[in-house]
Amino acid sequence: MPHRLPLSSPIDRRRLLQRAALLSLAGLLTACGTTPPRKTSQRQPSRPSGDLSLSKLQADGAGREILIYTLSLLDLEYKFGGSNPEAGLDCSGMVSYIYQNAVGVKLPHNAAQIASLAKPIPNNRMQVGDLVFFNTLNRPFSHMGLYIGDGKFVHAPRTNSAIRVARLDNNYFATRYEGARTLFTKS
Repeated sequence: MPHRLPLSSPIDRRRLLQRAALLSLAGLLTACGTTPPRKTSQRQPSRPSGDLSLSKLQADGAGREILIYTLSLLDLEYKFGGSNPEAGLDCSGMVSYIYQNAVGVKLPHNAAQIASLAKPIPNNRMQVGDLVFFNTLNRPFSHMGLYIGDGKFVHAPRTNSAIRVARLDNNYFATRYEGARTLFTKS
């Protein structure tokens, strides 16, 4: 039987908050997709290019499982070489952890090795759960993240940071982007 932490521990409180967020997200993902039209003559503001909201995310099947696991890890601490949430995660450790727990796929703990296992796909075919790769250390596939839809991905960026959402069109990532790859069979 796994060891249970007292309810007052920061890890347990974080898990409780993450579970509440997951339940809210699950409700959004399963809710009816139609809403009554707005009766307003005011023009709606356009979405800023830096929008990191999660309200438009949708996924089915394995993508939904991956999305739920991915979002549950937001704000967890980055740890170089980390392979589990309790110790912290790095970019490839995060992806490996999510795939193992969400869909039962065991992946290496190395972005370049994961890239070699995945099939390149065009950006217009990306789906939730696909992998995005970047050259951030002057070597191919030195950083990676999980695509979550709506032009966004989740990644574990660096020491003294946390797992977070970023946009593919962000200036930093757009100039270092090496492409998308998938582990799914696309139809």
